[in-house]
Amino acid sequence: TSMLLLAACCSLRAGHAFRKYRRELLRAVLITLAACGISLCVLARGALLHLAEAHDCPYQLRIDAMTKARARYQPEDALGAAAVADAWLAACPMAPLGPPEMRAYLQANWHAGSPSGTSCSRLRRLGSPSDGGVLAGAGDSCPMRSAVTDGPLTVATTVAPITSIVANIAAGTPTIIQGIVPEGTNSHTYEPPPSVAATLEDADIVFINGLVLEEPTKELAKANARSGAVICELATTILPEDEWIYDFSFPKEGGKPNPHLWTDPQMAGDYAALIRDALTAADPTHAAQYAENYAAFALKIDAIDQAVAQATATMSEDQRQLLTYHDAYAYFARTYGWTVIGAIQPSSFEEPTPKEIADLMDQVKLSGVKAIFGSEVFPSTVLEQIGKETGVRYVDVLRDDDLIGGPGDSDHSWMGLMRFNYVTMVEALGGDASALKSLDTSDVGSDTANYPQ
Repeated sequence: TSMLLLAACCSLRAGHAFRKYRRELLRAVLITLAACGISLCVLARGALLHLAEAHDCPYQLRIDAMTKARARYQPEDALGAAAVADAWLAACPMAPLGPPEMRAYLQANWHAGSPSGTSCSRLRRLGSPSDGGVLAGAGDSCPMRSAVTDGPLTVATTVAPITSIVANIAAGTPTIIQGIVPEGTNSHTYEPPPSVAATLEDADIVFINGLVLEEPTKELAKANARSGAVICELATTILPEDEWIYDFSFPKEGGKPNPHLWTDPQMAGDYAALIRDALTAADPTHAAQYAENYAAFALKIDAIDQAVAQATATMSEDQRQLLTYHDAYAYFARTYGWTVIGAIQPSSFEEPTPKEIADLMDQVKLSGVKAIFGSEVFPSTVLEQIGKETGVRYVDVLRDDDLIGGPGDSDHSWMGLMRFNYVTMVEALGGDASALKSLDTSDVGSDTANYPQ
């Protein structure tokens, strides 16, 4: 154990380029500590905290180890907090905060019991834009706009989940938010009509998902952007290229990675942080309101994150398998220890071939899954056929970017959508979704965005 801790110390001090090997060493530390239940020293705590953002470590193992760590030690004393902060500063070299601020943040999140609250990706965006924030890392995929002085900030957004997150961060400000992609529309094949050009022409910031999801809209925005306007690609900015996922619906040879980061609460939290920084840079007058809204929204995201972890813990590994119409849960699955065993819709958005259908049927039978999932927006006769022929329940109500109900309804939000999908999946596969059902998914303020229908 001592040798493992020494290796972890060295790896924490290693450069960011050695991230892959650092994770492997820390994972070994985590497994050893969790298995043996030994007393945790300062270095081990730093290793545990760092592993909260390591995607290759099973999520429930991370939760179990963090729980054990909290039961054995609370970093009340300055020496302990400083050591944890030092470990994080070494593990997250881009974090804009100094040791005092980092100590306070880590203490607050340690006590709050939120593993997702201490991920490197979030730490890189903790500061306000004026303190470094996301400015140092956003680059060309999300440039910060200079302050708008000729009226209220005007924002255009693409898919409804992004519109909802922006609306939460901008609640209570004069910011005008106009959605572009109508709900219930296939965002992968959406071609904006000429009328959308006027919306894009008026926008100071255009928030898109990125990762090649909305290229026609992006090109139209470039062609019609007003002077000083910027396009912010959320997913492209927050996710390093070596963490992009390619799969059946999004093969690498097609050049389009899976873009559905917003179905992973932790990544949606990074969207929110980036949105906060972009709005603050363009509208510094309302910086305090954006910061306050983000803080409230981050707490809600942490609650969803923990509820998903609790629901996942009620399911065995063989229950946490997804066969869906469209692979919108790849990042969610990687974060929470689920497995995507297939998706019906190929990259061409055509129906799968008979051989592909036969292979999926064999996979369903071998996996022993209790349910397969279709889309309420895009009914699939193929999935219905697979369900009938394999004797597996077919659930056809999932949705990836079509919010629940209509504008103004209590669940018409990103949070309402996530709760609905997770409850549906967990219960259909035999898990307990009570933690998810008890979530408060209300917005942090009044949603004044315009959602095209």
